[in-house]
Amino acid sequence: MTPPALPQPPRPPVPPTTSGTAPPPAPPFGRALCAMVTPFTPDGALDLDGAQRLADHLVTRGCEGLVLSGTTGESPTTTDAEKSALITAVREAVGDRARIVAGVGTPDTAHTAGLARQAERAGADGLLLVAPYYSRPPQDAIEAHFREIADSTGLPVALYDIPARTGTRIEPDTLLRLAGHPRIVAVKDCSYDFLAAQKVIAATGLAYYAGCEEHNLALYAVGGAGYVSTVANVAPGHLRAVLDAFDAGDTALAARLQHAAIPLIEAVMASGLPGTVTTKALLTALDLPAGPPRPPLRPADHATTDRLRALHEDLLMPSA
Repeated sequence: MTPPALPQPPRPPVPPTTSGTAPPPAPPFGRALCAMVTPFTPDGALDLDGAQRLADHLVTRGCEGLVLSGTTGESPTTTDAEKSALITAVREAVGDRARIVAGVGTPDTAHTAGLARQAERAGADGLLLVAPYYSRPPQDAIEAHFREIADSTGLPVALYDIPARTGTRIEPDTLLRLAGHPRIVAVKDCSYDFLAAQKVIAATGLAYYAGCEEHNLALYAVGGAGYVSTVANVAPGHLRAVLDAFDAGDTALAARLQHAAIPLIEAVMASGLPGTVTTKALLTALDLPAGPPRPPLRPADHATTDRLRALHEDLLMPSA
């Protein structure tokens, strides 16, 4: 079933070009997406009440979509049943106020297809598919894997290109071929190949979402759809304000807002700790649902948490 359209602020008019290039399509999952953490209780059990409270908080503060059970959501250490229960609980909390995109990627095609069907039944609006990891299949096998999953449900699909974690790139030529599939509609880009991203954006109708916060504004400015952000767990309104300023035509303000977020982005995503660990530490410090990460991840120490809290305060309450 096609999810209901979310209201989107219009982009400024795009002047006609000699090449006849059309304006980018409306983002299929909204512009400002949060890669939501999965809250756990102190003893490590799934905290569905906490997930509902966090989801409501994020949507109320500007998130147009929530990505569940992705990297930040600790998908490797949650069970299939927990993934389904999480979708159902978050759907109940946010209703039709936001799109829900479910991470279903695994190294096993049959298992991934089963998770995709489960996510559709649980109420997801879309799927996030990472390249099969560890086995490092060649490009033709990756393409066949994605096609099989996209054929297994009626949900739109975003492909997740993050070779630093999977060991395998989704090559641009593979993306160009997959763009012809009617349900493959988007890419979450963590490739750090900005040239390739622009080439695929220019040649296809795929909606490109920045998966690395330092690229949020840059990718948006060249036709990207928005972002899927871990840092949006702790600064949802600020990150959305970057896109809103750009859409209003105030590119200078958009740049200032993006620059202001860089210290927090760096501390959360490039401190040497996984983003899940730093994000959960900061959420807990802010009295928002998070809980500890599951092993093998370990909680951040007090010094790290104090630094994150200070940078968060600087972003939201800058000194005069």
